[in-house]
Amino acid sequence: MATAQLSHSIRIHKASKETVFPSQITNEHESLIMVKKLFATSISCITYLRGLFPESSYGERHLDDLSLKILREDKKCPGSLHIIKWIQGCFDALEKKYLHMAILTLYTNPKEPEKVTEIYQFKFKYTKEGATMDFDSSSTSFESGTSSEDIKKASVLLIRKLYILMQNLGPLPNDVILTMKLHYYNAVTPHDYQPPGFKEGVNSHFLLFEGEPVNLQVGLVSTGFHSMKVKVTTEATRVSDLENNLFQENSTTEIAHQGLDCDEEEEECNNHIQRMDFMCSQQSSESSRKKRKVSEPVKVFIPDRK
Repeated sequence: MATAQLSHSIRIHKASKETVFPSQITNEHESLIMVKKLFATSISCITYLRGLFPESSYGERHLDDLSLKILREDKKCPGSLHIIKWIQGCFDALEKKYLHMAILTLYTNPKEPEKVTEIYQFKFKYTKEGATMDFDSSSTSFESGTSSEDIKKASVLLIRKLYILMQNLGPLPNDVILTMKLHYYNAVTPHDYQPPGFKEGVNSHFLLFEGEPVNLQVGLVSTGFHSMKVKVTTEATRVSDLENNLFQENSTTEIAHQGLDCDEEEEECNNHIQRMDFMCSQQSSESSRKKRKVSEPVKVFIPDRK
């Protein structure tokens, strides 16, 4: 039910030794750990504040003065095991530097998975120096050589913004289905590669969005080794008050009508939006039209939100 979206709040605590992110990011290994934890924390935040799993499916961790809910294996809730398996599959692709984009998609009609109601995009880039995580923000990007403290501050800011965003979104439809599609860097990813929990997916050229879609650019964190970028697309009716009260302090959140976050250089992707549908279509010359390799979960997940 729509009421399953709980009115969770960020609880404030004194500093705890049980922190979320590593204290130092000085090499590629530490950067990879940072990116993995930031990705997992973001997915946990989304699923918790959108009311997709019960309280028992989450453990508690601390990030400065924030008390965060992190997904954990809950045998009483098989759905949480599905999502954790998806996250672990993303970790495998991140370790190999294959993963370009993970797209968590919510839709309502099992016969029309391309007709979506909410999208969460996580886009990754890799540098010769190491890994960065890009949360799609123009004002919180940090380049190679940035101190561990600056990276941590940017990460805390992004998690705060994500929490505020989730708390301000209107409820989801009563019956939603979750899936996650993984897009890869074709030049380095073996044709037969599939991370654990995933199978070969269909690289659809478009997604349909009933109603008026609104994109919310969340932010960017870069460690100098990996980058991860996050954008949320939802229906305009769920963010009716958002433009007026969210991130007024620094105006770092952009609200725009755009398609999937496609790189022009990488995908030559033109985005087309109409008021009643959301479409991201790849329209390029026949010689340059190359499908990006895509994976999808072995099994989609239907939350029990009653």
